[in-house]
Amino acid sequence: MDLHDLDAICEIWLLPLPEEKQVMNGPVNVRQILGVRFLVEDAQSAVDVVTDHGGLVVVPSGPGLSSLSRDERYRRALLGADFAIADSSLMVMLWNFIKGDHIQKLSGLKYMKKLIEQPHFKEPGVCFWVMPSLGSSQRNRRWLSKRGIELADDDIYVAPIYGTEFNDPELICRIEQRHPRHIILGVGSGTQEPLGYYLKGKLSYCPTIHCIGAAIAFLSGDQVKIPAVIDRLGLGWFWRCLSNPRRYVPRYWDAKGLILLMFRYRDQMPPANQ
Repeated sequence: MDLHDLDAICEIWLLPLPEEKQVMNGPVNVRQILGVRFLVEDAQSAVDVVTDHGGLVVVPSGPGLSSLSRDERYRRALLGADFAIADSSLMVMLWNFIKGDHIQKLSGLKYMKKLIEQPHFKEPGVCFWVMPSLGSSQRNRRWLSKRGIELADDDIYVAPIYGTEFNDPELICRIEQRHPRHIILGVGSGTQEPLGYYLKGKLSYCPTIHCIGAAIAFLSGDQVKIPAVIDRLGLGWFWRCLSNPRRYVPRYWDAKGLILLMFRYRDQMPPANQ
């Protein structure tokens, strides 16, 4: 059996149950999990919703969610987000078990793929990218160019190393000059969410700010590429651990704290540690 066979099996096995399509909170299907507003839709519907509404979109990881009680910057950013994407396999599994629900995981990678497929995304000046380094910027830009997304130099900003507080007037100025419809932050979990929250509070208009982390890096090869079948199975975390155990195993091991938080607080934001 090859990867194509596995991919087909996953398509059948992971089909959403009918309950997932029931509308909650009006026309948008959401769940409040640990106090965070999670958008529960398929990839295309999620992209449509966030594009129409604008605002801050976060993709919290399991390790990130487990830090809600102790990381005030991250906590504030997730509370201030307009939508979150249910990327954490552990969170989705625990929520469905605890609540008897049937929500489906939507990976940041799948969301990113669908976003860049949108016809308007290829229009000049529509998107603005914040990249973690010059090397990442070059690799990501080449990959996007091959898919018909041509970026001008002014469409890309290489982020500095941020401290505990965000104050980046140059980034604000660059965005205000161009007024892109989409701002894509690819600077890594734990930094991009507070950065997105900072931009949301400082900008004079309401673009869609996507905190997609390493998703573009997975696609461009800037980080290890995750096969579609692995992503469908919710094993992207395991694939990353195999690629660099020393770096990723301790990080994902930290997600174990999410188990206690989910059972104790469910739909409520955990209190901050004093």
